[in-house]
Amino acid sequence: MMEADFILAGVGGQGIILAGDILAGVGLQAGSDVKKSEVHGMAQRGGVVTSHVRWGRRVRSPLAEPGRVGFLVGFEALEAARAASYLRPGGLAVVNRYRLPPPAVTAGEAVYPADDQVAAAIQSRGAALEWVPAQEEALRLGNPAVAGVYLLGWLSGAGVLGQAVAEETWVDVLEGLVPPAHRDLNRLAFRQARAARTA
Repeated sequence: MMEADFILAGVGGQGIILAGDILAGVGLQAGSDVKKSEVHGMAQRGGVVTSHVRWGRRVRSPLAEPGRVGFLVGFEALEAARAASYLRPGGLAVVNRYRLPPPAVTAGEAVYPADDQVAAAIQSRGAALEWVPAQEEALRLGNPAVAGVYLLGWLSGAGVLGQAVAEETWVDVLEGLVPPAHRDLNRLAFRQARAARTA
């Protein structure tokens, strides 16, 4: 049984809900009480989507508190920076090196932050940052939709997670949630990411 709070942040269409379901399933398999919640913006139009997943001995609320989250999974760089306030000192942000400028940026009304500004937002919380080439690797595998599973594969090998939860637990949950036609590709993306992080 492990205690951990996660927040997943990105935009609609990136597979955040599936990733949250996988994280919740893994927590249950690991013997934890689990609560999960999603906040959807205009998800079908690329709006902000966040998912909170909490593992513990007894979890009362599905929503993590700012400053208390151990793991941030950023599906998109700007949204990772926006969610940085949830991180606790000593936490970890795993961030897709992917930029999807919001309408205000494309209209010239705002400026998308540089990578070092995203990093500063995360590191100011006393958290570590790992940039992950999830989008690039998903495209190399032939389907950008597996970027989220690639991020989870990377996360699964991180520190206490890698020690507390076996790789096969993650794979079993993943295979139970992904349609049969897509299992092989998602399994490959997950395993490649975990291997890349732990290499």
